[in-house]
This record gives sequence, structure tokens and C-alpha cells, in this order.
Amino acid sequence: MKVVLLHAWPPDERMWDRQVATLREAGHEPVAPRLYGRGPSIDGWAGQLLSEVDGLFVAVGASMGGYLALALARKASERVPGLVLVGSRAAADAPERRAFRDEVISRLRTEGVWAELETEVDAEDLAVAQEAMRDRPDLTGVVASFGGPLLVCVGDADEIVPVEEARGLAETALLGSLEVFESAGHLLGLEQPERFDAVLLELLSQWT
Repeated sequence: MKVVLLHAWPPDERMWDRQVATLREAGHEPVAPRLYGRGPSIDGWAGQLLSEVDGLFVAVGASMGGYLALALARKASERVPGLVLVGSRAAADAPERRAFRDEVISRLRTEGVWAELETEVDAEDLAVAQEAMRDRPDLTGVVASFGGPLLVCVGDADEIVPVEEARGLAETALLGSLEVFESAGHLLGLEQPERFDAVLLELLSQWT
């Protein structure tokens, strides 16, 4: 199965290097596109990726990438037989979250990339990606109507997506399931790669 791995913010596509190797070894066809430099619209990103990736694929999205995974399913559900949302949500940003993003955008454009971000992505690309996340629509309806398996993964120490929100998201889906990673935060594929890989391979086994 083709698997499109959609990275989080502020990392880039290299956050998936381990999963690319693991999936390839297991006989899948992983694709890890770079999401920066695609403009300020996640819906626009989805249109670009659908023209770049052929055929059916399972979309695996971490945080920002999860927003894009849902946009892909909304635009072309017939091409996306399965979804994995990792530390991500379907709802649009609440007002306080939008205000926080505005602060991040302003700081990036005035100060540049600060060391704590631990990224090699440049400030403007990071700022534009924040704009895309800030302005994305509510896609909870996509979760509720999605016909394939939808796996929600969350760390019990995630400071952005609470476990209860992730559980509610999984329960909304027709074929939803939830995996809670103990003692893990927001970027599960980096923090607990062995368990994350095992969970992902188990989901993908139904297409092998």
C-alpha cells in the first residue's frame, strides 16, 4: 500500500526517515512530501499533493500533517482508504489558538527562528505554515463521514491535544480506533518510534 506521511510543525519531512525505512522493508510504498513552500492554504496543499501522488494511499498525518490528511480525505475520499491522525484534531482553531498562532507568526517574522524550535526550516516557511493552520476550516464532518479505518494516536502527556479530545474524535468516526501512548507527548513517531511503527504496521496489515 502507498502510505503518505505528512509531517508536523516545526519539523520537516525528515521526521519520518525511520518510518520510511520501516514501511519500505515491510513491502509498503512510503512517500514523505515536504509541506513547506506550498502557500498559506492547507486545502491548496491537498490539491497539490493529489496531483503529485498517484492512486490510492493511506494518509498518516502528525499534528499539522493530520489537518492535511483530513483535507485530502475531504477532496478525494475515494483515493484515501485509511487515515491515521497523530496528535491532531479535526476542529478549527479556537479564538485563543488563533491568537497564539498570530503571536508565533509575528515573532518569526521579526526575530527569525528561535533555538527552541530545533528546526532547519526557515522563518518565513514556518510562518506561512502557521497561517495555513490558523485559517483551516472545521473538518469534523470529514471524520464522521469517512468510510475507512481511522486511527487516532495521542500521547497521554500531549499538551496540545488532550486524550479525551482524541477519544471523542475516534468515537465520532464510523470505523474509528484510539491508541494512547503512555508517557508520550506530541510527536509520537519521534518519541516512541518502536511502538508507533508497530501500531502503524498493524493498521496497514489489512491492505497487504
